[in-house]
Amino acid sequence: MATGADALVAGLERAGVKVVFGLPGVHNLPAWEALRNSSIRLIGVRHEQAAAYAADGYARATGEVGVALVTTGPGAANTLGAVGEAWASRSPIVVIATDIPTSLKRPGIVGGALHEAADQRALFDTVVKETFRLDDPADVERAVAVAREAPRRPVFVEIPTDRLSATGPRWDVGEFAVDVVDEEPEGVAEAAEILASCWKPLVWAGGGAIDAGPEVAELARRLGAPIITTYTAKGLVGREDPRAVLLPPHLPAVGELWDTCDVLIAIGSDLDGMNTMNWRLPRPPKVIALNVDPADATKNYVADAVVQGDAAAAAHALALGLPPADAPVWADLTTVRRRARGAVRGDHPEEIRFLEAFARVVPDDVTVVVDMCIPGYWLSAMHAPAGPRKFQYPMGWGTLGYAFPAALGAAAAGPTLSVSGDGGFLFAVGELATAKQEQLPLTALVVDDGGYGMLRFDQRHSGVEPYGVDLATPDFVVLAESFGIRASRVDGLSDDFAATLAEHLADPAPSLLVARAQLAPPPTTSPRWHRTGPPIWAHPPDPLAGLG
Repeated sequence: MATGADALVAGLERAGVKVVFGLPGVHNLPAWEALRNSSIRLIGVRHEQAAAYAADGYARATGEVGVALVTTGPGAANTLGAVGEAWASRSPIVVIATDIPTSLKRPGIVGGALHEAADQRALFDTVVKETFRLDDPADVERAVAVAREAPRRPVFVEIPTDRLSATGPRWDVGEFAVDVVDEEPEGVAEAAEILASCWKPLVWAGGGAIDAGPEVAELARRLGAPIITTYTAKGLVGREDPRAVLLPPHLPAVGELWDTCDVLIAIGSDLDGMNTMNWRLPRPPKVIALNVDPADATKNYVADAVVQGDAAAAAHALALGLPPADAPVWADLTTVRRRARGAVRGDHPEEIRFLEAFARVVPDDVTVVVDMCIPGYWLSAMHAPAGPRKFQYPMGWGTLGYAFPAALGAAAAGPTLSVSGDGGFLFAVGELATAKQEQLPLTALVVDDGGYGMLRFDQRHSGVEPYGVDLATPDFVVLAESFGIRASRVDGLSDDFAATLAEHLADPAPSLLVARAQLAPPPTTSPRWHRTGPPIWAHPPDPLAGLG
């Protein structure tokens, strides 16, 4: 006779879940037993936060829902930082946690049962799309469907532990069907009317367009529009599309495209602060937004027209109203890229050599997952992945310590390279054991500059001596070898680094490479933004307001 845990796992299987990342506890062991004979791969991590990060990394790499399974109370709470990053980056993950047995639960009273919380679901309210308390574990299919539906975001699921171990007919597998509604995008005519009177269109594609690369490319082709992608949409149309700018607007030569365009077409983006230098890019004469959520699309820059719908469907519908032939691109993007890169190379030759070495040896099929560290900032700014979902960056919340545990999830789907600083890597260094045990195709690159390099720069930039940002760190090579993981060390980030990184990436076994180097931060980091002043929506108060 089926248990509730069997129903939970059967529900996950029916929802198409292939991998679960988790950490066992006394309350969720029945789920472990149910997973023993399931088609789902269970990857056990060493900290619950890593389970949620790995689920996020898997979701970003595959486009599928990532699932983390943890235990009650502190186990659930340990995932919150990672769930917040997934929420801010709109990543579809489902965190499943147990709760104390229903027989011990008393409304309004925390009696002190093991792992009991006053309101476990309330811990997650601000960082998830929805929370569920499942008395029937088979209902987990509903939660996966909610996470998957646009707009995608995390979901939290709570299951009383006695429901997992209970047996009886009520746990027999039921049926669940997702309502699929194909709706025609709204607002296409209004957007097309604006495009008919504009001559310098600029496409700005965000994470909501990550699976709409062909449709975005076709729209840009018919418009003759350059394509700027946000951090979460890197690689959207590949490196070869002649309309792909491949560089961020933080570089003045690229920012001029925004300044010069007469209509901005924002696809799947809320035009967030980090990509617009805290909304210091002036509003173009016309703005068209393509988004499943009109409020999200227009909260930062007022739109003249909103095409409401899935990014692919909306871009396709808008393109159908345009001539099918290639339109000439109104800007010389080769010159734009040459000017932008040339300006950076003059100030940062060592950093450019790092980017060139990296691009030379990292294969196109490797997913690159970077942390909030200076080498990660450079890669997020100027590295061009071969295609979508091959680059991850925690710019949603700016979460330090993301890269290595998230790379566990990406590596469950294919070869992966994580890039961390020495400080961020230590957040989840214990997950070396996970990489080894699961034999994940993961190379971990640690750029060791002896501390929190960006914070060291921030302090000096503010005119104070560094304090509290230099770190005592272990011998990372010896540490990795103690886990049974091959490791090596190089000085600098040029030729020796490139050759050694290539060797590591050619080996499918997990490995660690430490590069001792100090880099200056790129122009995409806030202390170096070339645009200053208040946000475009931060207007000074009217001195005459209230007088009359």
